[in-house]
Amino acid sequence: MSLYGVMLVVRQEFRVRLRTGRWRWLLGSWVAVLLLFTALLDLSLTGATGPRGVPLFGGLMLFVLALVLIISPALTAQSVNGDRERGTLATLQVTRLTATEIAVGKLLAGWGVGLVALALALPFVGWSIVEGGMTVLRTFVVLLVVALLIGVVCAISLGLSALLARSITSALLSYLAVFALTVGTAVTFGLSAGVIGGDRATAKVWWMLAPNPFVVLADATPKLPPAFDIQGHEIPQPGDPLGELGRSVRQLRDPDYYDEYADEPQHHPNPGPVWPYGLTFDLLVGAGAVWLTARQLRTPAARLPRGIRVA
Repeated sequence: MSLYGVMLVVRQEFRVRLRTGRWRWLLGSWVAVLLLFTALLDLSLTGATGPRGVPLFGGLMLFVLALVLIISPALTAQSVNGDRERGTLATLQVTRLTATEIAVGKLLAGWGVGLVALALALPFVGWSIVEGGMTVLRTFVVLLVVALLIGVVCAISLGLSALLARSITSALLSYLAVFALTVGTAVTFGLSAGVIGGDRATAKVWWMLAPNPFVVLADATPKLPPAFDIQGHEIPQPGDPLGELGRSVRQLRDPDYYDEYADEPQHHPNPGPVWPYGLTFDLLVGAGAVWLTARQLRTPAARLPRGIRVA
Protein backbone atom coordinates (compact mmCIF):
# COMPACT_ATOMS: atom_id res chain seq x y z
CA MET A 1 0.00 0.00 0.00
CA SER A 2 1.34 3.43 -0.94
CA LEU A 3 0.28 6.88 0.19
CA TYR A 4 0.08 8.00 -3.44
CA GLY A 5 -2.42 5.28 -4.29
CA VAL A 6 -4.55 6.00 -1.24
CA MET A 7 -4.67 9.73 -1.94
CA LEU A 8 -5.53 9.04 -5.57
CA VAL A 9 -8.64 7.18 -4.44
CA VAL A 10 -9.46 9.93 -1.92
CA ARG A 11 -9.31 12.62 -4.61
CA GLN A 12 -11.49 10.55 -6.92
CA GLU A 13 -14.06 10.01 -4.17
CA PHE A 14 -14.15 13.73 -3.36
CA ARG A 15 -14.66 14.61 -7.03
CA VAL A 16 -17.64 12.28 -7.20
CA ARG A 17 -19.13 13.70 -4.00
CA LEU A 18 -18.63 17.34 -4.98
CA ARG A 19 -20.11 16.73 -8.42
CA THR A 20 -23.60 16.35 -6.96
CA GLY A 21 -23.72 20.00 -5.82
CA ARG A 22 -25.84 19.26 -2.75
CA TRP A 23 -22.96 19.40 -0.26
CA ARG A 24 -23.31 23.19 0.19
CA TRP A 25 -26.91 22.85 1.32
CA LEU A 26 -26.09 19.94 3.60
CA LEU A 27 -23.21 21.73 5.31
CA GLY A 28 -25.29 24.90 5.59
CA SER A 29 -28.11 22.96 7.23
CA TRP A 30 -25.61 21.33 9.60
CA VAL A 31 -24.30 24.72 10.73
CA ALA A 32 -27.82 26.10 11.12
CA VAL A 33 -28.86 23.17 13.34
CA LEU A 34 -25.77 23.57 15.53
CA LEU A 35 -26.31 27.31 15.81
CA LEU A 36 -29.94 26.89 16.84
CA PHE A 37 -29.11 24.19 19.39
CA THR A 38 -26.21 26.13 20.93
CA ALA A 39 -28.23 29.33 21.17
CA LEU A 40 -31.20 27.61 22.80
CA LEU A 41 -28.96 25.69 25.22
CA ASP A 42 -27.12 28.87 26.16
CA LEU A 43 -30.41 30.63 26.86
CA SER A 44 -31.60 27.73 29.00
CA LEU A 45 -28.47 28.06 31.15
CA THR A 46 -29.23 31.64 32.11
CA GLY A 47 -29.05 31.91 35.86
CA ALA A 48 -27.18 28.63 36.29
CA THR A 49 -24.58 28.47 39.04
CA GLY A 50 -20.95 28.10 38.04
CA PRO A 51 -19.34 28.68 34.63
CA ARG A 52 -21.85 28.24 31.82
CA GLY A 53 -19.18 26.99 29.43
CA VAL A 54 -18.99 23.56 31.09
CA PRO A 55 -22.64 22.49 30.62
CA LEU A 56 -22.75 24.28 27.26
CA PHE A 57 -19.76 22.34 25.95
CA GLY A 58 -20.97 19.03 27.38
CA GLY A 59 -24.45 19.35 25.96
CA LEU A 60 -23.12 20.53 22.60
CA MET A 61 -20.66 17.63 22.20
CA LEU A 62 -23.24 15.02 23.16
CA PHE A 63 -25.56 16.55 20.57
CA VAL A 64 -22.79 16.64 17.95
CA LEU A 65 -21.93 12.99 18.63
CA ALA A 66 -25.58 12.01 18.20
CA LEU A 67 -25.74 13.85 14.87
CA VAL A 68 -22.49 12.46 13.47
CA LEU A 69 -23.60 8.94 14.39
CA ILE A 70 -26.66 9.57 12.23
CA ILE A 71 -24.83 11.00 9.21
CA SER A 72 -21.68 8.84 9.29
CA PRO A 73 -23.29 5.66 7.87
CA ALA A 74 -24.49 7.64 4.86
CA LEU A 75 -20.90 8.63 4.04
CA THR A 76 -19.63 5.12 3.23
CA ALA A 77 -22.59 2.71 3.35
CA GLN A 78 -22.86 2.74 -0.47
CA SER A 79 -19.24 3.41 -1.31
CA VAL A 80 -18.38 -0.06 -2.66
CA ASN A 81 -21.63 -1.70 -3.72
CA GLY A 82 -22.87 1.61 -5.13
CA ASP A 83 -19.87 1.72 -7.47
CA ARG A 84 -20.41 -1.94 -8.27
CA GLU A 85 -24.05 -1.30 -9.21
CA ARG A 86 -23.02 1.59 -11.44
CA GLY A 87 -20.33 -0.51 -13.09
CA THR A 88 -17.51 1.84 -12.08
CA LEU A 89 -15.82 -0.31 -9.43
CA ALA A 90 -14.26 -2.71 -11.94
CA THR A 91 -12.68 0.23 -13.76
CA LEU A 92 -10.89 1.14 -10.55
CA GLN A 93 -9.91 -2.45 -9.78
CA VAL A 94 -8.15 -3.03 -13.11
CA THR A 95 -5.70 -0.22 -12.38
CA ARG A 96 -2.44 -0.74 -10.48
CA LEU A 97 -4.16 0.25 -7.25
CA THR A 98 -4.24 -2.50 -4.66
CA ALA A 99 -7.39 -3.57 -2.86
CA THR A 100 -6.06 -2.10 0.39
CA GLU A 101 -5.40 1.26 -1.26
CA ILE A 102 -8.95 1.37 -2.60
CA ALA A 103 -10.44 0.39 0.77
CA VAL A 104 -8.38 2.87 2.80
CA GLY A 105 -8.93 5.62 0.25
CA LYS A 106 -12.69 5.20 0.35
CA LEU A 107 -12.61 5.18 4.15
CA LEU A 108 -10.52 8.36 4.35
CA ALA A 109 -12.83 10.12 1.89
CA GLY A 110 -15.94 9.36 3.93
CA TRP A 111 -14.15 10.00 7.22
CA GLY A 112 -12.87 13.29 5.84
CA VAL A 113 -16.40 14.51 5.18
CA GLY A 114 -17.31 13.60 8.75
CA LEU A 115 -14.30 15.51 10.05
CA VAL A 116 -15.34 18.56 8.03
CA ALA A 117 -18.72 18.40 9.75
CA LEU A 118 -16.94 18.19 13.10
CA ALA A 119 -14.70 21.13 12.17
CA LEU A 120 -17.78 23.23 11.44
CA ALA A 121 -18.73 22.77 15.10
CA LEU A 122 -15.51 24.46 16.27
CA PRO A 123 -17.00 27.99 16.32
CA PHE A 124 -19.66 26.75 18.74
CA VAL A 125 -17.00 25.00 20.80
CA GLY A 126 -15.27 28.37 20.97
CA TRP A 127 -18.56 29.85 22.13
CA SER A 128 -18.58 27.49 25.11
CA ILE A 129 -14.93 28.25 25.89
CA VAL A 130 -15.69 31.96 26.00
CA GLU A 131 -18.44 31.23 28.55
CA GLY A 132 -15.71 30.00 30.90
CA GLY A 133 -14.84 26.89 32.88
CA MET A 134 -13.32 24.82 30.07
CA THR A 135 -9.72 23.61 29.73
CA VAL A 136 -7.69 23.08 26.57
CA LEU A 137 -7.00 19.44 27.43
CA ARG A 138 -10.68 18.58 27.87
CA THR A 139 -11.61 20.30 24.62
CA PHE A 140 -8.89 18.53 22.63
CA VAL A 141 -9.58 15.06 24.05
CA VAL A 142 -13.34 15.29 23.47
CA LEU A 143 -12.89 16.39 19.86
CA LEU A 144 -10.31 13.64 19.28
CA VAL A 145 -12.61 10.93 20.64
CA VAL A 146 -15.53 12.14 18.53
CA ALA A 147 -13.29 12.12 15.45
CA LEU A 148 -12.20 8.53 16.15
CA LEU A 149 -15.79 7.40 16.64
CA ILE A 150 -16.74 8.95 13.29
CA GLY A 151 -13.99 6.88 11.68
CA VAL A 152 -15.22 3.70 13.38
CA VAL A 153 -18.77 4.12 12.11
CA CYS A 154 -17.52 4.97 8.61
CA ALA A 155 -15.33 1.84 8.63
CA ILE A 156 -18.21 -0.40 9.74
CA SER A 157 -20.47 1.04 7.04
CA LEU A 158 -17.73 0.58 4.44
CA GLY A 159 -17.32 -3.06 5.42
CA LEU A 160 -21.04 -3.68 5.08
CA SER A 161 -20.98 -1.95 1.70
CA ALA A 162 -18.27 -4.32 0.50
CA LEU A 163 -19.89 -7.42 1.97
CA LEU A 164 -23.47 -6.88 0.79
CA ALA A 165 -24.64 -6.75 -2.80
CA ARG A 166 -27.34 -4.07 -2.53
CA SER A 167 -26.63 -0.53 -1.39
CA ILE A 168 -30.01 -0.13 0.29
CA THR A 169 -29.34 -3.22 2.41
CA SER A 170 -25.91 -2.04 3.50
CA ALA A 171 -27.31 1.39 4.38
CA LEU A 172 -30.06 -0.10 6.56
CA LEU A 173 -27.66 -2.48 8.30
CA SER A 174 -25.21 0.38 8.90
CA TYR A 175 -27.86 2.29 10.81
CA LEU A 176 -28.75 -0.94 12.61
CA ALA A 177 -25.09 -1.27 13.66
CA VAL A 178 -25.16 2.27 15.08
CA PHE A 179 -28.38 1.43 16.88
CA ALA A 180 -26.75 -1.68 18.34
CA LEU A 181 -23.75 0.31 19.59
CA THR A 182 -25.89 2.98 21.24
CA VAL A 183 -29.33 1.73 22.25
CA GLY A 184 -28.52 -1.97 21.93
CA THR A 185 -25.64 -1.92 24.41
CA ALA A 186 -27.72 -0.01 26.96
CA VAL A 187 -30.68 -2.39 26.61
CA THR A 188 -28.46 -5.48 26.81
CA PHE A 189 -26.72 -4.10 29.88
CA GLY A 190 -30.00 -3.32 31.64
CA LEU A 191 -31.56 -6.69 30.87
CA SER A 192 -28.43 -8.60 31.90
CA ALA A 193 -28.17 -6.72 35.20
CA GLY A 194 -31.83 -7.48 35.88
CA VAL A 195 -31.37 -11.18 35.17
CA ILE A 196 -28.34 -11.45 37.44
CA GLY A 197 -29.97 -9.42 40.22
CA GLY A 198 -28.38 -8.30 43.45
CA ASP A 199 -26.89 -5.03 44.65
CA ARG A 200 -23.69 -5.48 42.63
CA ALA A 201 -25.19 -6.86 39.43
CA THR A 202 -23.95 -3.93 37.42
CA ALA A 203 -20.36 -4.64 38.49
CA LYS A 204 -20.57 -7.97 36.65
CA VAL A 205 -21.92 -6.71 33.33
CA TRP A 206 -20.48 -3.18 33.06
CA TRP A 207 -18.37 -4.28 30.09
CA MET A 208 -21.50 -4.64 27.98
CA LEU A 209 -21.93 -0.89 28.11
CA ALA A 210 -18.28 -0.08 27.37
CA PRO A 211 -18.51 0.03 23.51
CA ASN A 212 -21.32 2.59 23.63
CA PRO A 213 -20.00 5.76 21.90
CA PHE A 214 -21.61 8.05 24.49
CA VAL A 215 -20.04 6.04 27.30
CA VAL A 216 -16.64 6.17 25.61
CA LEU A 217 -16.87 9.92 25.11
CA ALA A 218 -18.05 10.74 28.63
CA ASP A 219 -15.61 8.44 30.41
CA ALA A 220 -12.63 9.60 28.32
CA THR A 221 -13.33 13.26 29.08
CA PRO A 222 -10.62 14.64 31.44
CA LYS A 223 -11.74 15.89 34.81
CA LEU A 224 -12.16 19.58 35.46
CA PRO A 225 -10.49 21.26 38.44
CA PRO A 226 -12.56 20.30 41.53
CA ALA A 227 -15.01 22.61 43.25
CA PHE A 228 -15.53 22.82 47.03
CA ASP A 229 -18.66 23.05 49.16
CA ILE A 230 -19.13 25.41 52.10
CA GLN A 231 -17.45 22.90 54.45
CA GLY A 232 -14.39 22.81 52.21
CA HIS A 233 -15.03 19.28 50.92
CA GLU A 234 -14.06 18.55 47.35
CA ILE A 235 -17.06 18.04 45.08
CA PRO A 236 -17.46 17.57 41.29
CA GLN A 237 -18.06 20.60 39.13
CA PRO A 238 -21.80 21.37 39.04
CA GLY A 239 -23.63 21.17 35.74
CA ASP A 240 -21.10 18.98 33.93
CA PRO A 241 -22.98 16.53 31.65
CA LEU A 242 -19.88 14.70 30.44
CA GLY A 243 -18.35 14.46 33.91
CA GLU A 244 -21.56 13.27 35.55
CA LEU A 245 -22.12 10.62 32.90
CA GLY A 246 -18.50 9.49 33.20
CA ARG A 247 -18.76 9.15 36.98
CA SER A 248 -21.98 7.18 36.62
CA VAL A 249 -20.30 4.80 34.19
CA ARG A 250 -17.32 4.17 36.47
CA GLN A 251 -19.66 3.64 39.39
CA LEU A 252 -21.03 0.61 37.56
CA ARG A 253 -17.70 -1.17 38.16
CA ASP A 254 -17.86 -0.48 41.91
CA PRO A 255 -21.23 0.83 43.20
CA ASP A 256 -19.68 1.64 46.60
CA TYR A 257 -16.88 3.86 45.30
CA TYR A 258 -18.83 7.07 44.65
CA ASP A 259 -20.87 7.80 47.76
CA GLU A 260 -21.84 11.45 47.81
CA TYR A 261 -23.40 11.14 51.28
CA ALA A 262 -20.38 9.59 53.00
CA ASP A 263 -18.80 11.69 55.77
CA GLU A 264 -15.46 9.91 55.55
CA PRO A 265 -13.23 9.42 52.49
CA GLN A 266 -13.85 6.20 50.64
CA HIS A 267 -11.27 3.44 50.97
CA HIS A 268 -12.41 1.36 48.03
CA PRO A 269 -9.83 0.99 45.25
CA ASN A 270 -10.49 3.20 42.27
CA PRO A 271 -12.58 1.15 39.81
CA GLY A 272 -10.60 2.56 36.91
CA PRO A 273 -11.76 3.91 33.55
CA VAL A 274 -14.11 2.15 31.19
CA TRP A 275 -13.27 3.98 27.97
CA PRO A 276 -10.02 2.09 27.11
CA TYR A 277 -11.99 -1.13 26.81
CA GLY A 278 -14.82 0.40 24.82
CA LEU A 279 -12.67 2.48 22.49
CA THR A 280 -10.28 -0.42 21.85
CA PHE A 281 -13.22 -2.67 20.99
CA ASP A 282 -14.68 -0.07 18.63
CA LEU A 283 -11.33 0.53 16.92
CA LEU A 284 -10.74 -3.20 16.48
CA VAL A 285 -14.18 -3.59 14.92
CA GLY A 286 -13.43 -0.69 12.58
CA ALA A 287 -10.03 -2.16 11.63
CA GLY A 288 -11.65 -5.52 10.99
CA ALA A 289 -14.22 -3.87 8.75
CA VAL A 290 -11.45 -2.24 6.68
CA TRP A 291 -9.68 -5.60 6.39
CA LEU A 292 -12.92 -7.19 5.23
CA THR A 293 -13.40 -4.43 2.67
CA ALA A 294 -9.91 -4.96 1.24
CA ARG A 295 -10.51 -8.70 1.11
CA GLN A 296 -13.77 -8.23 -0.82
CA LEU A 297 -12.04 -5.90 -3.28
CA ARG A 298 -9.29 -8.33 -4.26
CA THR A 299 -9.13 -9.31 -7.91
CA PRO A 300 -9.65 -11.61 -9.59
CA ALA A 301 -12.78 -12.37 -7.58
CA ALA A 302 -13.32 -16.05 -6.87
CA ARG A 303 -17.06 -15.56 -6.43
CA LEU A 304 -19.52 -12.73 -7.06
CA PRO A 305 -22.89 -12.26 -5.37
CA ARG A 306 -25.86 -13.40 -7.41
CA GLY A 307 -27.04 -10.80 -9.89
CA ILE A 308 -23.87 -8.69 -9.66
CA ARG A 309 -21.90 -7.88 -12.78
CA VAL A 310 -18.17 -7.33 -13.00
CA ALA A 311 -18.42 -4.09 -14.97
